[in-house]
Amino acid sequence: MIWFVIQGVLDSAIRYSTPLSLAALGGMYTARTGILNFSLEGIMTMGAFMAVWGSYLTGEPWMGVLFGIVGGLSMGLVLGVCAISGGVNQVVAGTGVNILGLGLASFLNNIVYGGVTPTKVASFEKIAIPLLSKIPVIGPMLFDKKILTFLLYGIVLVSWFVIYKTPFGLKMRAIGDNPAAADSLGINVNRMRYIAVVISGILGGLAGAALSIGELSTYLDNMVAGRGYLAWGAVTVGQWNPVGVMLTGLLFGLGEAVQMRMQAAGSILPYQFLVMLPYVLTILVMNGFIGKTEAPHSMGKPFLKGGEKF
Repeated sequence: MIWFVIQGVLDSAIRYSTPLSLAALGGMYTARTGILNFSLEGIMTMGAFMAVWGSYLTGEPWMGVLFGIVGGLSMGLVLGVCAISGGVNQVVAGTGVNILGLGLASFLNNIVYGGVTPTKVASFEKIAIPLLSKIPVIGPMLFDKKILTFLLYGIVLVSWFVIYKTPFGLKMRAIGDNPAAADSLGINVNRMRYIAVVISGILGGLAGAALSIGELSTYLDNMVAGRGYLAWGAVTVGQWNPVGVMLTGLLFGLGEAVQMRMQAAGSILPYQFLVMLPYVLTILVMNGFIGKTEAPHSMGKPFLKGGEKF
């Protein structure tokens, strides 16, 4: 009985962590080039809304995913224009994108549906990988999931290879540590930062889609509910490493799974305290590990060539 409960909690943790980990991987790319990406909340929100809209219009969840990516990418480009081309303080720019994303999604939600959001649109079903899903204990948890979770596994592997085994990844890491030195070697720093922002927007939009049509099959105002900030925490705790970022996302997903299970079991604690659990866990983990991590040295600093001014 106890093992059945534990297995159920771990299974839920993987499911809950999928949107968060996808967004965090996007934040990792921007962080590697020195961009402090506080806009993940707004990116995920627009991705979540657009995914439901696309699925509603076409009846195809993959079109919903495409719409979600477009929504996330649009918010990411707003951050890029403000923080890279405009030299705006990156915390301020990210906060502005979050406010824009939340407000725009709510506005469009009322305009498109006339205040009556569809309660269910076309979404994804679980897929059991032959043989692998039959492995005792871990098979059902890892290999009997929706397609976007499997996509997360692939993105983590590809991201690790790109960051550590390709010239592109080497350029990103060089820009993050010393953009002036990278520029002296002929690397276009701001172009690479824009590429990172585009990747972050795509993954953040995918994360929003994983939350809306991947989990709930509908859109609700403020449904992201701080997961974008948790995602940035996962980037930091995961030490800007794709595998570390995913594992940290899984830890935060575990916190959400535990609080949901405690609510279902009728905990004597007020549900507001249980809802706080993932966020409290984030604070505790960051306080435990933040001093042991070293961020890219150019984090949060706009890049200017000699003599340039914003």
